[in-house]
Amino acid sequence: DAEDYPSGDFVYRDYDPWAKLVVRFKMLIAFPWERIKKGSVLSLKLRGEISDQFRGRFSSGLSLPQICENFIKAAYDPRVSGIYLHIEPLSCGWGKVEEIRRHLLDFRKSGKFAVGYAPVCGEKEYYIGSACEELYAPPSAYFQLYGLTVQASFLGGVLEKVGIEPQVQRIGKYKSAGDQLTRKNISDENREALTALLNNIFENWVEKISVATGKTKEDIEAFINEGVYEVQRLKEEGWITDIKYDDEVLAILKERLAIPSAKNLPTVDYRKYSRVKKWTLGLTGYKDQIAIIRASGSISRGRSPLSSGIVADQLIEKISKARDSKKYKAVVLRIDSPGGDALASDLMWREIKLLAASKPVVASMSDVAASGGYYMAMAAQTIVAEYLTLTGSIGVVTGKFNLERLYERIGFNKEIISRGKYAELTAAEQRPFRPDEAELFAKSAENAYRSFRDKAAASRSMTVEKMEEVAQGRVWTGNDAASRGLVDAIGGLSRAVAIAKKKANLPLDEPVTLVELSKPSGASFFDILSGIGSFVAEAETAMKALDGITPSYGAVEARI
Repeated sequence: DAEDYPSGDFVYRDYDPWAKLVVRFKMLIAFPWERIKKGSVLSLKLRGEISDQFRGRFSSGLSLPQICENFIKAAYDPRVSGIYLHIEPLSCGWGKVEEIRRHLLDFRKSGKFAVGYAPVCGEKEYYIGSACEELYAPPSAYFQLYGLTVQASFLGGVLEKVGIEPQVQRIGKYKSAGDQLTRKNISDENREALTALLNNIFENWVEKISVATGKTKEDIEAFINEGVYEVQRLKEEGWITDIKYDDEVLAILKERLAIPSAKNLPTVDYRKYSRVKKWTLGLTGYKDQIAIIRASGSISRGRSPLSSGIVADQLIEKISKARDSKKYKAVVLRIDSPGGDALASDLMWREIKLLAASKPVVASMSDVAASGGYYMAMAAQTIVAEYLTLTGSIGVVTGKFNLERLYERIGFNKEIISRGKYAELTAAEQRPFRPDEAELFAKSAENAYRSFRDKAAASRSMTVEKMEEVAQGRVWTGNDAASRGLVDAIGGLSRAVAIAKKKANLPLDEPVTLVELSKPSGASFFDILSGIGSFVAEAETAMKALDGITPSYGAVEARI
């Protein structure tokens, strides 16, 4: 029962006199890049993609663990007076948005201010902005609080026109991966699942905004349905604090901090503040250690120079390191993955099971832990998800393209000489499956599904029949997954750490040192390349995402 698990809620405790003295001394001897002016405001622009991994010094983009760590450091840092948050369009999922919002509220427990500025604002941006004590927008701000949508696109008609026939085998009536290639419209099952997800997201948003603004849920829904876009109306009805340009907000902050108008507001940006060590602020060095292993992106088996997702070989090395080390009392496996290669998922599942046999392992799920992502999580003793983490998708999809008609149109021919009845199963894209090949193909996918489902049932202490009811490739929100036994507790990384402490018999009121096994050790050559040309990594990520639904011609592999 979730009630048996500690909440992991952040409790701000001010330094005692001796600790204050130690921190001041550490600041005196800190490296130059860790020094900031007293009274500084931590400035952060939230926008675009946010990774669940730590970023190297020269990497572009935002990192969720660094954002959250910066907020906690700033709460304790006597040199930081508050946070000024520029909130711009976000393309991350709701799990990360929830984690940022939670840490912003935690920061405010220190008594320091958190002020937001939102020139372009939709539901995700406002969700974070509502955690600020003040939220400003310029007169020309573009607010789009019109409601939420989910979309599904289909290439079935396009591929048909060019002569490509996707031969997709999916197990699980809700397993919609592959529908984009085979269908021309949405299936009833996919519509049902997406509608449920949308309702969950919308209801959670309305509830949290109601608490933050003091407005009733009915008033919030009425406002959304009115389609209000005028910034003046937003101010009049209490959705924002005031209408101000960025420089005017800075002037307000200077006045609050009693800084003469002729002087600039002392600020420290997110990237520079990320270099301030927790040690300098007395937030590490505790005796007991818990390892954090992060697994983000699409799942693959082998390494490549630009691998940006979860590479099984690399993750298994980290798991083995955590298992062999006696200094780690427990491990938190942080997952943000839509799945990928079925074999790689199973190999990692096995290593996590071995790790869990030697010490407590808690899975903490971010935006998504579906298919192979959930496969990994279910090897842990306890699974923690955000309220809106996309969870489950216990199903299998695999397939190949039949290019026979396309080849005929363009005059291309391919002939294969083979030995063995099924030798051409993975090689013959110039023709459809024979009936016996299609049967073997289907049986292989069904076998992969049964293995996944049965392991999930055993891991979650369910009967196979009960697991079948919640499997079938269906994606749930974290909250719905918890009510169906797929998740143990709702919360973020801090709750997962608290549960890990309890399982390791560590005092809940005593801090522990969190050791990031996935943290970059320094500026590698690839880090520098990423900062200069991040489009390369983005292209790799896009190709991996595409690979998740379109198997390569060279091999027919199960994807989960």
